[in-house]
Amino acid sequence: MIHQIQQGYVKTETHQGITSIEFFHPQSNSLPAKILEEIAQEIHIAGHDVDCKLIILKSAGDRTFCAGASFDELASISTETEGTKFFSGFANVINAMRKCSKFIIGRIQGKCVGGGVGLAAACDYAIALEGADVKLSELALGIGPFVVGPAVERKIGVAAFSQLSIDAASWHSCDWAKRKGLYAELHHDMESLEEGIQQLSFSLAHTSIRAMAELKKILWQGTEHWDKLLHERAAISGKLVLSDFTKNYIKQFKEKLRG
Repeated sequence: MIHQIQQGYVKTETHQGITSIEFFHPQSNSLPAKILEEIAQEIHIAGHDVDCKLIILKSAGDRTFCAGASFDELASISTETEGTKFFSGFANVINAMRKCSKFIIGRIQGKCVGGGVGLAAACDYAIALEGADVKLSELALGIGPFVVGPAVERKIGVAAFSQLSIDAASWHSCDWAKRKGLYAELHHDMESLEEGIQQLSFSLAHTSIRAMAELKKILWQGTEHWDKLLHERAAISGKLVLSDFTKNYIKQFKEKLRG
């Protein structure tokens, strides 16, 4: 199934118990609200599909896994309500991932920025390609990694999350991300990456679905309050995105891209 979304799409396929959810947007796989909505919906559907035993979350292309929030949509936000609604899109995806009874394997073939780091962190097992460096750039925009923060902190710890979120202008290497636990595996080439995903997926597809569901509950224990927490965090971002600082930053960034 393919959902076409303003030049982007979300595509879902299931083969031999393995459901692949692929997203794409021409602006470095950035995430407008509609794509966020479709990803959350497809994860929810796969989680209740008796033919699905596990999920692979991936993006198209080979340079960027996900560039985070769509700057076009950030620039168009004019009220706190609109801002909260947009950032709630990230909250909905992360909550769908944590509540899904199926394991989600992340195929991280390129760089992760902002919300993209959050998606990688919310995967149960992330397999990355060398060069998949990470950056939490939100503070530089005058916002902050509020919505994705709990998922990132849960995966890499408070110290590493603080380092990543405070040094918002710097890239952190894929090796750093592997050492901190964001990535479970790091591969040197695409062939090795695909082989690693295939091997793990095949193994899990032949594992007890009930046992995997019970293990996932344990792994995500203590996050039951995230439905409320992440939407409260979305309200913080929704307010800050209206600041002159953020509006000017986005305007300058878009002008730089055009120039």
